[in-house]
Amino acid sequence: MAEKMLRITQTRSVIGRTQDQRATVRSLGLKRIRHTVEQPDRPEIRGMLRKVPHLVSWEVVDAAEPNTQAGKV
Repeated sequence: MAEKMLRITQTRSVIGRTQDQRATVRSLGLKRIRHTVEQPDRPEIRGMLRKVPHLVSWEVVDAAEPNTQAGKV
C-alpha cells in the first residue's frame, strides 16, 4: 500500500503575520512564495495546515506518483 503524501505550496507572504504562523510555514519546509514541498499525510502536518490555510495550498498525492516537475529545464 502506497503512503499518501501532501503536496504543499506557499501562496502568500508571511510578512505581517504572527510569529507562530511564520514558524508553522517554516516548519512545513516552505521558504518562499510558490515553493512546493511534499510531506507525509500525518495528523501533525494536517494540524499545521489548519493553522495557516490562508498562506498555503495543498493537495493529496500518491507517494508512487512521479514528480511532474522532474526533468524540466
